[in-house]
Amino acid sequence: MNKLLAALIAGLFVAAASAQTATPAKAAASAAPAAAPAKKEEAKVDAKAEAKKAKEEKAAAAKKAKEEKAAAAKKAKEEKEAAKKAKAEAKPAAKKEEVKK
Repeated sequence: MNKLLAALIAGLFVAAASAQTATPAKAAASAAPAAAPAKKEEAKVDAKAEAKKAKEEKAAAAKKAKEEKAAAAKKAKEEKEAAKKAKAEAKPAAKKEEVKK
């Protein structure tokens, strides 16, 4: 009888222990989906930061290209004016030589 009583009590302990471990396991499983939205939001923040950085880099590249284009146009204009000035200076010298001949 003692063995039977001991077996029944041991069974109760085992049943109680297994019932208690199932509940926290479900709570842990519930915590995992809660972490997923946090990862999603973190990924969104990272994506927004990357998009902002890419946009700034694109704007900086466009600004640099615009400045380079303006500098090239200014240089071409200066060269054109220098060529025009050289041409104008060359004409009187050519006329003076003709007059001397």
